[in-house]
Amino acid sequence: MERQEGPVQRDWAAWHGAYDDPRSALSRRLRSVQQRVREALDSAPPGPIRVVSTCAGQGRDLIGAVKRHPRRHDLVGRLVELDEANVRAASGAARRAGLDGLDVVVGDASRTDAYVGAVPADLVLICGVFGNITDPDVERAISLLPQLCAENAQVIWTRNRQPPDLTPDLCRWFEKHGFQKRWLSPPEERAYGVGAHRYTGAPIPLEPGVRLFTFIGYDTLRNGAPWPQ
Repeated sequence: MERQEGPVQRDWAAWHGAYDDPRSALSRRLRSVQQRVREALDSAPPGPIRVVSTCAGQGRDLIGAVKRHPRRHDLVGRLVELDEANVRAASGAARRAGLDGLDVVVGDASRTDAYVGAVPADLVLICGVFGNITDPDVERAISLLPQLCAENAQVIWTRNRQPPDLTPDLCRWFEKHGFQKRWLSPPEERAYGVGAHRYTGAPIPLEPGVRLFTFIGYDTLRNGAPWPQ
């Protein structure tokens, strides 16, 4: 996944530093996502829980949520991240938490090839993605998410709620493609939005070689800078 952000590439490992400030919007978002993950595990039936995380970063959304959860040893799955420094950090965190069923891989999360052998999943995390891609690409990604989902899978997503707030469209697109809303963060928190949807349709086979989205970068989208097609 080639992350396009104009002439200067963001340091995605350093970007995670905001998580360490409990007052930051990113830290508040993280706590909300982690609570949704724990709720998904609480409601999962007995047996293995297969999970995939797209653009997983350092794995804080998932690993931080489950490291003390009673179902943590039921987790199997794959975290996909392009930045090698973040992959090393996530791998170390998973190892220290005893999450032996999780693989953290360097890969292009924007292509379906990254999920071959890891889906259909019971829990899909697509956090930190929708705010970094164009609106049409958000709808495209949602339309293809059923290929990652098992029956009754839960999808947890994030997207900032700065004007114009895309959240109503997001919820409409999820519903259009077979997802039922389970939880949505309150609109008063404008710096971020978190949602959880359940897939109500039948599993759809994964088609390798398909582009899910093109990662542009929030800064480029916000400033209207040109980006390669």
